[in-house]
Amino acid sequence: MTAASNLNRRATMLALAAVLCWSTVASAFKLSLQYLTPLQLVSIASLVSTVFMFGAIAWQGRRTEIRASWRRNYRWYVALGFCNPFLYYLTLFHAYELLPAQQAQPLNYTWGVLLALLSVPLLKQKLRRQDLVAGVVCYSGVLVIATGGNLLGLQFDQPWGVVLALLSTLIWSCYWLLNTRIGGSAAVNLFLTFCCGLPWLAGALLWQGWGQGDSWQWPPLAGWVGALYVGLFEMGIAFLLWQAAMMSCDNTARISNFIYLSPPLSLLLIALLVGEKIQMATIAGLAMILLGVAIQQGALKRLLFQRS
Repeated sequence: MTAASNLNRRATMLALAAVLCWSTVASAFKLSLQYLTPLQLVSIASLVSTVFMFGAIAWQGRRTEIRASWRRNYRWYVALGFCNPFLYYLTLFHAYELLPAQQAQPLNYTWGVLLALLSVPLLKQKLRRQDLVAGVVCYSGVLVIATGGNLLGLQFDQPWGVVLALLSTLIWSCYWLLNTRIGGSAAVNLFLTFCCGLPWLAGALLWQGWGQGDSWQWPPLAGWVGALYVGLFEMGIAFLLWQAAMMSCDNTARISNFIYLSPPLSLLLIALLVGEKIQMATIAGLAMILLGVAIQQGALKRLLFQRS
């Protein structure tokens, strides 16, 4: 076995491990929110992720990059920290609080198509026909999920939950578009971003406790375990696994399509762990969303070309 094939095999294993982590987080979100408020969950998880990411950077011997990156881009980090973790996860967790996990997870997955559409006005990129087709297909899937398949009636069970889930994709897309301005180590950028996000979360906790007269309620053990899991796996370990996979692979196309495994696996785990009965409208809508993402990334075109 050649050195290149060994690296590609390692990249595949790392990518699959990252996908498995991502597949569990929708269930972890929903289960954790039974014991925590969205603000408590994002605050504890973000603190855990920040500590973990600093440990990972120190273990890699890259602590000196933190100060240099901060000096170059501290204004960007302050803005990014407001977007993520503060605004993005707070919005996303409120969506999960209102919606079944089987609806919130596919809706959040549309951020990739929205990112491509936003890059046209914000990054002055050219709008491609496949981007428009992908948007129509993808958001048709959103409509199927949001209405429970009742497209003619257009009745939404939880309209605010749908709005928040789609708003989270807008925030996440803007975060990554801002992130392209920085460059440098992705791990260092994430650590500094979360450091800047923690004061926003602390301020929100103080406002909730004092401004609204709602004191902090100490979460039960199950809530702490859930927040620890979300902080480690959703915000930390999965990110590093995927980054390592991308660095180990000689062609990112080899592993990029593994991301398509996450939503179906996530639905299976939602049924098994959360106990939700997966609706046919969810499956149909998710299939349309995945088709839209595939069209946007050119995966479908490559597949048809290879078979022709």
